[in-house]
Amino acid sequence: MRRPVRNSAGLDISNALAGWNFQPGEVNVRLIRGHDGRQKIQMRLDLGLLQMETSGRPDGRRPHNCLSELQYQISRRRAFTKRNGSAEKFTISSADIRALREESAMYYHRYLAFFVLGNYEGVVRDTQHNLNALDFCQSVAHTSQERHALERYRPHVVMMQGRARACMALKKGLISSALAYLQGSLRLIEQCTAGDARSNADAHHSGEARIILEMIQDIKRQLPTDPRQELQQLLSKAVERENFEEAAALRDQIMAMQTMSGIERPGEPTRAPRRQRSHSDSASQAQSPADSQARQPRDNPEDHA
Repeated sequence: MRRPVRNSAGLDISNALAGWNFQPGEVNVRLIRGHDGRQKIQMRLDLGLLQMETSGRPDGRRPHNCLSELQYQISRRRAFTKRNGSAEKFTISSADIRALREESAMYYHRYLAFFVLGNYEGVVRDTQHNLNALDFCQSVAHTSQERHALERYRPHVVMMQGRARACMALKKGLISSALAYLQGSLRLIEQCTAGDARSNADAHHSGEARIILEMIQDIKRQLPTDPRQELQQLLSKAVERENFEEAAALRDQIMAMQTMSGIERPGEPTRAPRRQRSHSDSASQAQSPADSQARQPRDNPEDHA
């Protein structure tokens, strides 16, 4: 509904947009200080901007005096279960489903912004909200269309949460943990597509899976190379060139390293192995790819608006 506004010149956002051009295909965000003194997120769009709170619901509202629409609906189900002894017959209306869908879109925009800003804890928090909303809709909606209204976004939410958790681990030098988070996200994406007419091999070619696999490769490229693998490669090349003198020298080096590592050689007793450095121990030597992963999250917010 159109409302008359007095002194509307003060509402012009041209000053806020001055010098901040829209970049198609990129997530352009910044942090500002609001009139209330709190930090806020602004996201640049082609025709203006979105402004979001950094905590609570992104639009700053408290539906039904709750932190979010999702929290309100969960409290309703909890009360229903207490009265009836079971939540089996609890359902919500189509209007409630729509309210949850609209709220999830707000959290989607904010977790994209958080990722670009490097606030990975915020990404994990907001993606978890949306995953909880998906699970809730699956359990309470009374039509198939309503149950799956948000389900097609699950692979994207899983991917973003996995990337954020991995980046948090990399910041702490926990390379093995980062790889574990990413592998776990990849398995969840495969489960998301299991209901479709696609095999797991096809799932690996989804956009979300490709981004996860690329991040795994980026991390592995930063790991220190095992010197024995390098020598083995040189040995293979020397044999191909029929440079047997060089091959013999390389073989001796490999055998010497195996002996020092306590690896059993044919015909010799096993020696007590020395402690091998793990990927996590070598984290300080490898350049962390977390910063490179803080690039744009390869998504256009307008696709989900």
